[in-house]
Amino acid sequence: MRMKPLVGVTADRNMMGPHASHVTGEKYIAAAVDGAGALALVVPALGARQATADLLDAVDGLLFTGSYSNVEPHLYGGTPSAPGTLHDSHRDATTLPLMRAAIEAGVPVLAICRGFQEMNVVYGGTLHQQVHAVEGFDDHRENKADQLDEQYGPAHAITLADGGMLQRLAGGARDASVNSLHGQGIDRLGAGLVAEALAPDGLIEAVSVANARTFALGVQWHPEWQHAQNALSTAIFHAFGEACRARMLARIPGGANRHNAEAPCAAHA
Repeated sequence: MRMKPLVGVTADRNMMGPHASHVTGEKYIAAAVDGAGALALVVPALGARQATADLLDAVDGLLFTGSYSNVEPHLYGGTPSAPGTLHDSHRDATTLPLMRAAIEAGVPVLAICRGFQEMNVVYGGTLHQQVHAVEGFDDHRENKADQLDEQYGPAHAITLADGGMLQRLAGGARDASVNSLHGQGIDRLGAGLVAEALAPDGLIEAVSVANARTFALGVQWHPEWQHAQNALSTAIFHAFGEACRARMLARIPGGANRHNAEAPCAAHA
């Protein structure tokens, strides 16, 4: 019997020379494997060519990754993007229906950066395409000339919603420090989403899905980066992994009973 849950990690569709390729960052794969204790499987951006139901039947959880591309604005009623904006219609056609179906089916979901923005769009929300150009908001982009450790270093604090899912993962803390590497951000919050954290300028930094059957969390920052060195990142991936493992065992005859028997031990680990 397989002992580790299988987590699908979403990919972008990029051109490598003349060849269409499906790629995702190793940092996401590593966080799924090492942080969530899962087996990782890259989900290509093939849209309807791979049935959503088949994908959900194959995996125990889904990690929706960040990306350099933006969600196409027509999908949330936005104005056309500025010239030169990178889009990935193949990813949009894959991740948006997949995320909605996964959450409704009780498949654990962790959505990061672009994935977080996709979650808001899936639930009918809208996006600021350039947060730094909106009056009242800070510039949340990284300096691409910096070394990676600087780009992914702590950028600003977030305030955690009292009694929220993220605050529970943070052990009851009221705030945390996060990195910041994004140009887009939430404008109107999607229906059925709960704001879990705010940046100092009021921008929503994390959401959960109200009444979700299992783990369903989106974060604007990048907890996958050096996840083991940050207590909140560690807690996020651990909780996601546990939810994936619970789904895996629930689909195995007698597996749910085994998971319940092991739960007290896991709580003291």
